[in-house]
Amino acid sequence: MIHPLSLAIGAGVASVVIIGVFFSFGILNNEPELAVKPTPSTQPGPVQVTADTFMENGSPVLGDPNAPITLIEFGDYQCYFCNQFFHKTEDELFKNYVETGKVKVIFKDFTIIGADSISAAHAAHCADDQGFFWEYHDTLYNNWTGENNGWASSKNLLQFARDVGLNIDEFSKCMTDSKYSTKIANSNKDAKDLGLTGTPAFFVISPDNKVTKIGGAQPYDVFERIFNSALEN
Repeated sequence: MIHPLSLAIGAGVASVVIIGVFFSFGILNNEPELAVKPTPSTQPGPVQVTADTFMENGSPVLGDPNAPITLIEFGDYQCYFCNQFFHKTEDELFKNYVETGKVKVIFKDFTIIGADSISAAHAAHCADDQGFFWEYHDTLYNNWTGENNGWASSKNLLQFARDVGLNIDEFSKCMTDSKYSTKIANSNKDAKDLGLTGTPAFFVISPDNKVTKIGGAQPYDVFERIFNSALEN
């Protein structure tokens, strides 16, 4: 398999919202950008959302970089429902859509549960320095045992690095230097700019640059329906 705030849009919430977005990847055109009005407690007033809000500050792309559909996941490695999505939905979804070249995936951090969430996210980016982001991402979810109970401690994160086969000296230096603190903070800001209040949350960017927001760990058929619709249009 590749690869209490989290409850806000968890398994009990079936939130699928279609949003029209006018941008081209890399270069914005002259048409209006999407204005998102997030929850007032998150950030007051409208926010101007550009392509970078979705595409930057995240993981390396998983899948064919030229795939017609982009799936962005905002997640927290300590999140129960993120873990449920990983174990119950992601494998089949990736097999049928990512491995077949129809969808590419970017994972972005929304570290809302606790300090270990930030440490785990940082460790995944440090693993990316050695080309092992997705392997480490999967290892984190495969070793999940709950929220704020110590499974993502510094000692365990180091052992996960050994399990993946990382150069431990390089990994340790990256962690000690807090090399990716700014990147994680910027990803959190992107999530808040999009009005997110929980994890997981997904955005599907179709070939015509329309965006579909999927809130919560929805079942396979929700993603299947949205992907197929985007591919048909």
